Amino acid sequence: MLCCSLNSGSNGNCIYVEAEGVRLLFDAGISGRQAAGRLATHGRDIRAVDAVIVSHDHADHARCAGIYARLFNLPIYMTPLTHQAAQQSCNVGQIADLRHFRAGQALHIGQVSIEAVATPHDAAEPVAFVVSAKRRRLGILTDLGCVFDALPGIIAGLDALYLESNYDPDMLESGPYPPYLKRRIAGRHGHLSNFEAAELVLRHAHDRLQWVSLAHLSEVNNTPDLARRTHHDIVGPRRAVYVSDRYAASSILQVE
Repeated sequence: MLCCSLNSGSNGNCIYVEAEGVRLLFDAGISGRQAAGRLATHGRDIRAVDAVIVSHDHADHARCAGIYARLFNLPIYMTPLTHQAAQQSCNVGQIADLRHFRAGQALHIGQVSIEAVATPHDAAEPVAFVVSAKRRRLGILTDLGCVFDALPGIIAGLDALYLESNYDPDMLESGPYPPYLKRRIAGRHGHLSNFEAAELVLRHAHDRLQWVSLAHLSEVNNTPDLARRTHHDIVGPRRAVYVSDRYAASSILQVE
């Protein structure tokens, strides 16, 4: 299994996963031109993608889904409520090949299985994903809301992980956001902090976990160095830790 974050953050999210001849994009928060160009730097053609799977209706995940469908003739997977909300908030427009799924459902595309895990994030019907192929399991766990009951068990079964590490609590508290937004980010329906992400890996990851890529970092309330340092301080140096970039494609990571 090969993976690459094309962009990660409130300015747009998109992750590429390739396994068993199946090519997938998770989320469509960056422009078609950006997605195509960043895939091309790794020798991949966006037109060869088999599916675009959208986690929820917020603009940084859904706003370009219609563009991917119309420019590149790609099938788009969303839950019904996500599609309805994205039309209202992002005006995603016409999608010729729209395929609905439900939270809690497993999608099967070729020999790849994608579990859609319901999360308490503040969207219409938000989900995170576990991608499985040849007994390897990759978690795409961002916009989680909080550490919900099923999350520790999910992490325990993973071989690799994109994990939300959105904010540093001290930076959020002392930062410029208004109080209502600070409460939203740190509340049950917002995002995970660096500490929460690191504690999840420390307490629940199995020895089989090969790497973690910290994702969806806040530009205002976090830094890549701080997120990485917090993770190393809590978890220790024994696991490979990467940070998914806000402005560029990452290197290709392998799940062996």
